[in-house]
Amino acid sequence: MSVVSLRSHIQRAGDDRKHKRLTVRRILVENGLSLVLFGLFLACWMIQTLTGLRTLNAENIAHGHSPVSLSQYLGSGHFWEATGENWESEFLQMAAFVWLTSFLYQKGSPESNDPYEEITDPPLKPDSPRAARAQGWVRKIYENSLTLTLLLLFALSFVLHVLGGYAEHTRELGLTGQSAISLLSYMRSSPLWFESMQNWQSEFLSIGAFVTLSIFLRQKGSPESKKVNSSHADHD
Repeated sequence: MSVVSLRSHIQRAGDDRKHKRLTVRRILVENGLSLVLFGLFLACWMIQTLTGLRTLNAENIAHGHSPVSLSQYLGSGHFWEATGENWESEFLQMAAFVWLTSFLYQKGSPESNDPYEEITDPPLKPDSPRAARAQGWVRKIYENSLTLTLLLLFALSFVLHVLGGYAEHTRELGLTGQSAISLLSYMRSSPLWFESMQNWQSEFLSIGAFVTLSIFLRQKGSPESKKVNSSHADHD
């Protein structure tokens, strides 16, 4: 390889490394919020799993049963009941929030449309999604796809909660020598709805408090807050 070719090769290699660094940096800048949030989710879920394993094993040992392994715990009702119970409330909260804000209003909140201002879609652009260009039911579904998807995630999470809760309830009955009940009986029981409602009420309280507090309070730089100098009556 000649000296010129070697220099050219080194330069190209340097340019490739620089491009990769810029690409990674751009990905981090453009997706930092979701990356951090999902990172926090995974960290908390791992801690929930490990502490849940210790809790279940302590209960098993107290009743004279052998502790379970991590892999066994990941398939247990104890794990999936706790996971589904929390996921369902979060997805219900977001689905309700997205849907209710499409036709209900709160004067002065940045989370609400202005009740006296007509909301219209901007004109189609070359890069508008294909579904937005469609007509009929495709367009209609796409117009409501965020709420529908959140409701689907809520339904799936609720199923996880029910199945996990039923398995855990059956295990607890077995520890005390009681007979298991049917799945339908469990779905009509107080424990399932107590677990659900204690989460659901807190979710509606939190978004109600957020909508109201955002009228008067600010967080500089956050798109979820009005500008610091904005009037309390403004919506942005």
